Amino acid sequence: MGSGIAQVAASSGFYTILYELNQTILDKAKSFIEKNLQTLVEKNKITGEEKQKTFDRIHFTNDLHECLADVIIEAIIEKPESKIALFNQLAEINHGETIFATNTSSLSITGIAEKVLHPERVIGMHFFNPAPLMKLVEVVNTKHTNENTTGVIIELAKQVGKTPVVCRDAPGFIVNRVARPFYIESLRIAEEGKVAFSKIDSLMEALGFKLGPFKLMDLIGNDINYAVSCSVYDQLHQPERLKPSYIQKEKVDGQQLGKKTGEGYYKY
Repeated sequence: MGSGIAQVAASSGFYTILYELNQTILDKAKSFIEKNLQTLVEKNKITGEEKQKTFDRIHFTNDLHECLADVIIEAIIEKPESKIALFNQLAEINHGETIFATNTSSLSITGIAEKVLHPERVIGMHFFNPAPLMKLVEVVNTKHTNENTTGVIIELAKQVGKTPVVCRDAPGFIVNRVARPFYIESLRIAEEGKVAFSKIDSLMEALGFKLGPFKLMDLIGNDINYAVSCSVYDQLHQPERLKPSYIQKEKVDGQQLGKKTGEGYYKY
């Protein structure tokens, strides 16, 4: 997701810093973006010159002290303590008006903001996977977010070619609140052992969905999807209809996370 967001920003003319502590993952991100841009060249969507200019706008680093910017978009592990710690580290080296946007899928942005210096500049900027293709961005305000922060993020979303939708901080925001039954009910049917994952996907795709639920979970990452399901379930006081599935938990425990590990509901 972070790589996709960086590609989107750089393609739109923004000088972009892509930070990743792990050098191996940083190298994979660089290869991922280069491959995506080359695909666009081969499809005649951009020229070779445009590809190079986009790539040159991205500075890849594993040095946190190089992360100096007007807007910082975080797309790390779905753990609030990790996001809070990162934002506070960045707050120490950036100016007081730097905006901190979190790409969390479902965590309480209010809870994050309240533990970061100047919570009025913390906001949700939730992209969807794959970020270069999906147009929607949820702009999520907390009770602390000021108008300037919201305005900047709305304008930024538009400038990178996205459609921003503003909402208040709430469990699952809009899309993940609506999407839980899509995943959970599909998993319930699979739990009954009557229908294969591939058959459910085929049926949903035949109805017009671009991807069936199991293909989509593999694309998103079963760890991320399961974490979102657990988060929404807990924040809504554990309604039975949204109870996370043991099937997905088994996938996560077995590190069958989908495309990024080579196996999930399917093998890649």
